[in-house]
Amino acid sequence: MENEKYLQDLSEIKNMMNRSSRFISLSGLSGIFAGIYAIIGAMTAKLILAQNASVYINGYDSVVANIEKSDLVMQLVLVAIAVLVLAIGTAVFLTTRKARNNNQKIWDNTSKRLLINFFAPLFAGGIFCLVLLQYELVGLIAPAMLIFYGLALVHASKYTFGDLKGLGYANLILGLIATQFIGYGIYFWAVGFGIFHIIYGIWMHNKYDRKAAE
Repeated sequence: MENEKYLQDLSEIKNMMNRSSRFISLSGLSGIFAGIYAIIGAMTAKLILAQNASVYINGYDSVVANIEKSDLVMQLVLVAIAVLVLAIGTAVFLTTRKARNNNQKIWDNTSKRLLINFFAPLFAGGIFCLVLLQYELVGLIAPAMLIFYGLALVHASKYTFGDLKGLGYANLILGLIATQFIGYGIYFWAVGFGIFHIIYGIWMHNKYDRKAAE
């Protein structure tokens, strides 16, 4: 009996330490939805590019030429913004709901550190992608997005579930591989932001969300 009580006390202490140093209200379902949004966004972008004689039809050079069309750029930007807004909005809603159900704070020093460490590499990556667009290095934008997103996840993982680091390294490696297949970036983008997120979301939901609900 004493050993069981001792182990229970250690478990409670460990949980308290995790809650104070790590943001543990991330929802696995948000990863699944983000992946679905990304795949839909990639399919939409591919259709837009195909209608403008893009890389999927006439090769990489045609993308560089057509990317100068302001309408095409605006359509792709709107697709990217829509995916981002939907993913963030869903994540905020599901994470807030999970935190409320677990009687946890959604906004504290830990969540602030998580956001800062996540968005710092992501913001730098966004600026870098704009520079690539400026110099018409379109084929490197998708790989760069994957690389910087992977770095952002790895950087932020120390303030939340460690499993996030695996998703980060997977996207980082995929982005590096994509640099050697210029012209197929949208497919790598769909795998990294879409399929990887769905797999990660299912893993997190089964490992944490279901356990918390039981």
